[in-house]
Amino acid sequence: MTIARRLTVLVTATVLLLLAGTWAVLHAADDARHDRRAAADDPPSEPGTVTLGARPDGPRLLFRSMIWGPHRDELASVPLDHPGSTRTVSAPDCLRFHTAAGTGSCLQAVHGVLQDTYRAVVLDANLRELRHYDLAGIPTRTRVSPSGHMVAWTVFVGGDSYAGTNFSTRTSILDTRTWTLQENLETYTATVDGKPHHAPDTNIWGVTFADDQYFYATLASGGKTWLAAGDAVRHTLTTLHGNVECPSLSPDGTRIAYKKRVPGLPDDEPWQLYVLDLKTMAETATAEQRAIDDQALWLDDHTLAYALASDDGSALWRVPADGTGAPALLVAAALAPAVVR
Repeated sequence: MTIARRLTVLVTATVLLLLAGTWAVLHAADDARHDRRAAADDPPSEPGTVTLGARPDGPRLLFRSMIWGPHRDELASVPLDHPGSTRTVSAPDCLRFHTAAGTGSCLQAVHGVLQDTYRAVVLDANLRELRHYDLAGIPTRTRVSPSGHMVAWTVFVGGDSYAGTNFSTRTSILDTRTWTLQENLETYTATVDGKPHHAPDTNIWGVTFADDQYFYATLASGGKTWLAAGDAVRHTLTTLHGNVECPSLSPDGTRIAYKKRVPGLPDDEPWQLYVLDLKTMAETATAEQRAIDDQALWLDDHTLAYALASDDGSALWRVPADGTGAPALLVAAALAPAVVR
């Protein structure tokens, strides 16, 4: 065997050993994450059938289960009126999730040897995959339109937090009737404060649908954020109100729940939960005074759900949307909620 041949064999063997070692470390870490036992005071859960369709036993709350163990990150289902009861859990794993009208959006991590990649999976009512799409970065937001026909998702293609200005997002909208994908809403024609807007630092995130054509989202540029009204047919965005992030439209279509930057809060979480009346543009602070970084969900026309950090990673809380009352724990060890009626 020549020296060159021996070197080639040696290099190949070394690379294979490094890859095998990396694979072993990654999968050992993943196994440890799933094998870690649930604590005695964790909410009870059991494997079973989770569906995205309406059920005769009443509305359900679905979410990503954050309980440590073999079912962490799977979808969980509990009765909406008894959210602390035993949760039914089922694959697939989702980092972010939303559903409406029997269509599900599941943003997943695909664990690789050297690095993770990400994809958006469109699910039917029985959690079967219909299509999937590779994502350009870390998943952060997703929403399905009330009809189930339109799906939106946002990823970080640079950075991993909305707190500063050193990040870049990409938001896409998919029509599940034709499987037409609008890959980047930054190509839309934008109007900011009544003037045409063209800026390389524009970011758009946090879509919330009114119907299959109209939606709301955050538009950011120059260190400022706005609530923007979007048109998925005409491909336009028009700002309506300043200092709005991660909007969420109420079921009756009259109000937007959102994160508002408030002076005096920590730099890494500078937001509190507010509600905007779309007719009067009047703002109402909710009774939740802790800093939040989430796209709130309307449980009904009067109550908001949102995630806060916990020992398991995240827990869901609820608070009245009109500024009254007080925050209350909704579901422990949970993230990314959706209501199925």
